[in-house]
Amino acid sequence: MNNTALLIIDVQNDYFPKGKMELVNAEKAGENIQQILTYFRSHQLPVIHIQHIDPTPNASFFMIDTLGAEINTLVSPKEGEKVITKYYPNSFRETDLLEYLKSKGIKKLIITGMMTDVCVDSTVRAAMDFNFSNTVIGDAVATRDRELHGKIIKAEDINQSYLAGMAALNNLYAEVIMTKQLIDK
Repeated sequence: MNNTALLIIDVQNDYFPKGKMELVNAEKAGENIQQILTYFRSHQLPVIHIQHIDPTPNASFFMIDTLGAEINTLVSPKEGEKVITKYYPNSFRETDLLEYLKSKGIKKLIITGMMTDVCVDSTVRAAMDFNFSNTVIGDAVATRDRELHGKIIKAEDINQSYLAGMAALNNLYAEVIMTKQLIDK
């Protein structure tokens, strides 16, 4: 796992039960991310927490200085772990993420977080464009049901479609594995 970092995207209170934008299976994904985080910490591997803030006055969630915008206690950052605040879905956009990864010699990212089809997706695609080798942990991501043309698309189906797309073309964007596979490596 040399030159590898864990990227935890937007595991924030508003995505959990009683939050302003509750996701399907956020708790289970959070528990899996917690296991991965414990693994990385026990092996003294780099961990980067991404925290999304919506600075607009009419924000519906992730509002500045709110409990909902705080990183969930399942994966609370420890001293020395990098925390990057972002304002867009792509974790690289207008942040110091790329510079930080380069400064640490990181070439491979283990990616977890929320929302699978928005912030995780845009970050994975950008990471590939910056020549990182990416692994998405398929049971350590979460999203919500969506509506399209009057039909509900279930979160589980969105996750499966997303993960299949990431792994398409011989893992062009990312290899997709599960928590147990990573920890048992």
